[in-house]
Amino acid sequence: MKVTICRKSHFNAAHRIFNPAWDDRKNEEVFGLCSLPNYHGHNYDLVVKLTGEINPETGYVFDMKELKEIVDVHIVKRYDHKNLNIDVEDFKTVIPSAENIAVAIWNILRNKIPGEYAIGIVLYETERNFVEYAGS
Repeated sequence: MKVTICRKSHFNAAHRIFNPAWDDRKNEEVFGLCSLPNYHGHNYDLVVKLTGEINPETGYVFDMKELKEIVDVHIVKRYDHKNLNIDVEDFKTVIPSAENIAVAIWNILRNKIPGEYAIGIVLYETERNFVEYAGS
């Protein structure tokens, strides 16, 4: 019997959505206000989902305290109150769109959580705009 557990976290970060191969005019045409050169910020909500078997000895799929610690140390600490374009190595050559941030988070967590668990990421950039990624 597979069950999915979810842990919600939060971080604040700034970014600029732009393609450095394009001029400012094309970036503004494609990305609008998100491409302005002085960056802008979001209050991101992150939901990490783990799917696996219930351990009959604990009744847990995965210890939520351990999941909280993994997310806090490897994601929140890495991204919170950072300019993603400037301060975070993950986005030095990758546009820090919500889609790319979700993929980066998934890749980090895939290396920290045992392979027996399926991982899903839901990243809210705003209340209405969010992305989901569960690996390819």
